[in-house]
Amino acid sequence: MTQAAKLRELMRRPGIIKTVGAHDALSAKLIEEAGFDAIWASGFGISASLKCIPDGSFLTMTEQLEVTKNIVEAVSIPVIADCDTGFGNALNVMRTVQEYEKAGIAGICIEDNVFPKRCSFYAGVRRELVSIDEHAGKVRAAKSAQASPDFVVIARTEALIAGWGQEEALKRAKAYADAGADAVLIHSKSPTFDELRAVSQQWSGRVPLVVVPTIFGSVTTDELERHGFKIVDRMVSLQEVYDLVGVTKLEEDERKFLPVGAEKITAIIPAAGFEKQLLPLIQDKPKCLLDIKGKTILERQIATLNEVNIKDIAVVRGYQKEKIAFPNLRYYDNYRYEDTGELTSIFCAEQALKGRCLLLYSDIIFETGILLKLLKSPADMTIVVDQAWADQHKLPRPHFKPDLVLLDNPPATGYRFVPPDGPNRLVKIGQHLDPERAHGEFIGLAMLSEQGTEKFQSAYKSASQNPEAPFHEAPSLTKASLVDMLQELVDRGYNVSCLTIYKGWMEVDTFEDYQQAWADLKK
Repeated sequence: MTQAAKLRELMRRPGIIKTVGAHDALSAKLIEEAGFDAIWASGFGISASLKCIPDGSFLTMTEQLEVTKNIVEAVSIPVIADCDTGFGNALNVMRTVQEYEKAGIAGICIEDNVFPKRCSFYAGVRRELVSIDEHAGKVRAAKSAQASPDFVVIARTEALIAGWGQEEALKRAKAYADAGADAVLIHSKSPTFDELRAVSQQWSGRVPLVVVPTIFGSVTTDELERHGFKIVDRMVSLQEVYDLVGVTKLEEDERKFLPVGAEKITAIIPAAGFEKQLLPLIQDKPKCLLDIKGKTILERQIATLNEVNIKDIAVVRGYQKEKIAFPNLRYYDNYRYEDTGELTSIFCAEQALKGRCLLLYSDIIFETGILLKLLKSPADMTIVVDQAWADQHKLPRPHFKPDLVLLDNPPATGYRFVPPDGPNRLVKIGQHLDPERAHGEFIGLAMLSEQGTEKFQSAYKSASQNPEAPFHEAPSLTKASLVDMLQELVDRGYNVSCLTIYKGWMEVDTFEDYQQAWADLKK
């Protein structure tokens, strides 16, 4: 019986297939003698053991295949080869399948990273994925190239690793299964099994799931099996191997020599506050976790940020903080959320307040197009201002306290929806402005360039010398809002640019807002 046929038999029988990563023939033999079902010829392990180099597509297919052939010859249990991205495009994948199958290997796994790839767990290294169509094409190419129907092709998605969310991971997994994959590996860098548990509960079960619990080793085999995982691969801890193979040097060289492409942006979402006007809706959850047609506000924000390739997201928690536990986000906690304002919350994430930063309120939902326009702003500090305010401010809204704006280049009467020819500059901002004079409403979305972030921090540090003194519309800096700091920046002579829009967003600040969001959002 061929190794591929043995693997197929294991996949048909009840129970999970216990697999361990091997890096050479000796380690594979030890795995077999320990009683495991199959071997995972690890790309990470082979790179480390063969050349003592990072897992970054540095080994050729020939080099990796030679080690894997030695593993196959040393054992009688099936060997699955980790082939990274398939060593290139769909045509390269076809040759990979032909050569690996000829060598007696039971199956291969190919991932939707770009080529050359980067290991899933290298901190600070840019994470890019190929399109769904491209990787589905690789899967189809692999299946068309195999000679035996028993040969197994596993499609791996890095969507969770990239921070693109569960919905994207499931979308990709389905597409790869539709393309003919025999199993799907959904990888995660969450320190617990919670993320993959949630994904498995939504999986159709059309093809088996594969899991590599690299950093959530406390999960049990029984738990994995209960949640539909068929193949589990164990490997050693990562950090010591990283130190030995030079991952730190790799990251430094990447920063020096590879083109940056889009500038890295950090999004900071202050979500600490408790607003009693939303009771009982927020009795057991913070406002950002209010569900609107199947998705929370925060999930919608994350999806919109991911759409424009913003993956570094920091959330400041406070009220019901333990409820905000999405993977792949950075968390900072404001333990004084009841006595402080959102500006204090933002500076609880001061460690993340570096370089180019996006600041956004935790209760707004907005169209992707608004964010795309904001990202193009060349100014050091830019805020988004809705000019539809003038058409809507006379409507009665209990508890409604908008952040009103005066512009230096206001729109002509009757043409509020037409953006001005030149740039707009912030003159005045706050909740105490005369509504009849206001030119618009700040929607709670601001962009800071690297220099803008430095100015923002400098102004806050200066004001912090007297934190309990009145600060614009706030009784003190401690209780100040982002709007108060924006006015401080204007008063210090800094140019705060205004990107003017006409609708395309909503906030959930009152029960009426929540009802309106349910009525207006299509999905």
